[in-house]
Amino acid sequence: MTEPSAIDAASKRLALALDALAAAVGFVPPLDRGEQTLDAQLHALGADRSRLASELDAAAARTRTLETANREVAQRLDAAIDTIRSVLAANER
Repeated sequence: MTEPSAIDAASKRLALALDALAAAVGFVPPLDRGEQTLDAQLHALGADRSRLASELDAAAARTRTLETANREVAQRLDAAIDTIRSVLAANER
């Protein structure tokens, strides 16, 4: 009977070792999870940076357009003021 009990004991030890191995293979250390979290955060920050850079480019283009329109309006106002002054001066004579 010693042989079957030795075989049973060895089988139990083998089963426990296989369970431990399976658990170890499926185990992800907390450090790796932290790295995954950092990678995800880094990816999100990169996406935010790209979006913000795109929005900044669009805002800068809009600013240039508005500055150009502002200069044109100022020139037209100056021309209108000059015309009004000329008409008033001609009427005073």
